Amino acid sequence: MSEREKLLKKLTAAEFAAHELHIYLDTHPNDAKAGEILNKYEAESRRLSEEFERKYGPLIAGKDGNRWAWISDPWPWNDQEG
Repeated sequence: MSEREKLLKKLTAAEFAAHELHIYLDTHPNDAKAGEILNKYEAESRRLSEEFERKYGPLIAGKDGNRWAWISDPWPWNDQEG
C-alpha cells in the first residue's frame, strides 16, 4: 500500500468515526465524553485532510480553483508502485 493510500485510509477512518459519533450524539446529547471524542476525531480528520491535500492535491474537485486538477494525478490502474 502506498503512502498516499495509507494516509487516505487514516482520513477515511477518522471521518467515519466522527460521523458515527454524530449519529450517537443525536440520541445521547448529554454524553460529554462522546462529545470530547467527537472533537478529537474532527480535529484529526481536519489535520489528515490538510496533510493529504498538501501532499497530493485537493480531495474535492474544484476546491483549489482548478476543477480539472484531479485529471493530472495517476489513475488507480496506472499505479507505478505495485
